[in-house]
Amino acid sequence: MFADTQMRGRFAALTTLVSAIALSACTTTGDDAKPASASAKSDKTYAATPAGEPVFASTYKPYPNAATAIRGATIYDGRGGTIQNGVVFMSGGKITSIGGPDTPIPADIAVFDGTGKFVTPGIIDIHSHLGDYPSPGVEAHSDGNEATSPTTPEVWAEHSVWPQDPGFSRAMANGGITALQILPGSANLMGGRSVTLKNVPARTVQGMKFPGAPYGMKMACGENPKRVYGGRGRMPSTRMGNFAVNRETWLAAIDYANDPKAKRDLGKETLVGVLKGDILIQNHCYRADEMALVLDMATEMGYKVSAFHHAVEAYKIGDLLRENDVCSAIWADWYGFKMESYDGIQENAAFLQREGACVVIHSDDQNDIQRLNQEAAKAQAAGRRAGIDIPDATVIGWLTYNPAKAMGIEDMTGSLEVGKMADVVLWNGDPLSVYSRPEKVWIDGALMFDAMNPKTRPVSDFELGQPGEGDVK
Repeated sequence: MFADTQMRGRFAALTTLVSAIALSACTTTGDDAKPASASAKSDKTYAATPAGEPVFASTYKPYPNAATAIRGATIYDGRGGTIQNGVVFMSGGKITSIGGPDTPIPADIAVFDGTGKFVTPGIIDIHSHLGDYPSPGVEAHSDGNEATSPTTPEVWAEHSVWPQDPGFSRAMANGGITALQILPGSANLMGGRSVTLKNVPARTVQGMKFPGAPYGMKMACGENPKRVYGGRGRMPSTRMGNFAVNRETWLAAIDYANDPKAKRDLGKETLVGVLKGDILIQNHCYRADEMALVLDMATEMGYKVSAFHHAVEAYKIGDLLRENDVCSAIWADWYGFKMESYDGIQENAAFLQREGACVVIHSDDQNDIQRLNQEAAKAQAAGRRAGIDIPDATVIGWLTYNPAKAMGIEDMTGSLEVGKMADVVLWNGDPLSVYSRPEKVWIDGALMFDAMNPKTRPVSDFELGQPGEGDVK
C-alpha cells in the first residue's frame, strides 16, 4: 500500500531455546534476614511462551446460525462449475448439500427463493489493509508500514488492526467479502506477517482471526524499498541492493534455524516459519524480470512464493508462474502510476488464464474491495476483446477459490462444497454485472447481512459517532 495507493537451503530441524530471567530479590541492610516474600521472588523464573506455541491465538466463534436453504438460483461453485435452478443447503455452519432442483430440502428450515438470482461462495480479498489503514484515513491511523528498517519480519499486521474500521462492514455489504488477508505495507523488503480474518464484527482482532489459517509474510520488490531507504542514504538504494539485503537476511535465518543455542529472535522466527512452509510468502512485485529473479532466490534459499501481488507484468511469464504454482494477485486495469507499473495491460488476467496460471483479483484499496466482482468483470471483458472468452464460472473463481488457495485456506472455504464453511453470497442479479450487489451474506452459516432488513447489517462503534447536543446524557 505504501506509495501505491497514494499514487497508486534447506535447513535442519529448529530448536529454539527461551532464556529464563531470574528476578533479583530485594536486599536488606546489615544482618537482617530477607523478607519471606523477597525470598519467594528470588526462586521464581520468568519465561515467554516457547516459540511455536500458540500465541495471539484466534478466539473467533461463529455467530448463531440456522439451517438454511437457497433454491432456484444460478449457482457458481467457485471451482468452475455452474448449476442452474440449484439448491444450496447449509446447516451447523457448513455446506451440507449442493445440487440441482431435485436436491431434497428438509422441512422446517429457513428457505430463501433465489429465482432470478445468483449464489457464489463468499468473496475473498487476498490483499487488503483494512484495519491497518482504517477510515478515516488520518495520520493517527497510519499503522501499516514499520518503515524503520529495510527488513522487519518481526512485526505482525494484526497488532495494528483496528476492528472498528467501518471499511469491514462496507466490504461485506457492498462487495460480499467474507474473508480477507490484512498485509503490512510495501515500504520494506520484508514487511512482516499478514493475518487472515473472517469479516465479522468483533471487539478484538483475535475475535476476527480466521481459525486455522496460516500466516503470510509480506515481501516487496522494486521501487518502494529502494526509494524509501535510498532516500535516507541507506542500503538498499538499487534493485541489486534489494536482492543483496534479502539474501543476507535469508542466510542469517538459515543459520538461526540450524543453531539450537540461538537466542530467540522474533524476526528470524518468522523467516524460519517461511522456510518450514508454515508461513506463506505474499510478494509485492510489478515487473516480470524481478518476479523471475525472486523465484530464483526462493529456490536458492529453500522457500516458496505463494503469490505475486500487483504483478502488472505477470502476463509476460504466465508459463513460469504456472510451472512454479504461483498465483498472480492483480488489478483489472490499474497501471502506469509509476515506472515499474508502466507496462501493465488490461488483458493481464486473460493471458494468465490462457496459460493455465492462477489468477486472483485483489483490491489493495478500501473502496475497490467493495466491488471486486466488477473488477473481475472488467478483466474478463478485456480478455473477450482480445479473443479470449473466459466463462463466468471461471471468473468467479478468481474471487473465491483462487485467493483461498494462495492464502492456504482452500480446504476450508473458497468454494461451495460439502463440508466447507458456509460462507455464501446471494446476489440480486448476475454478480459480474455492474448493476448487481449482495442481497444476503452468510458467514459460517450465520446471516450477517441482509439488504432487505436494515437491522441486519454490522455497524462499528466508530460509525455510531459521539453523542450530540440534545442527546440524553
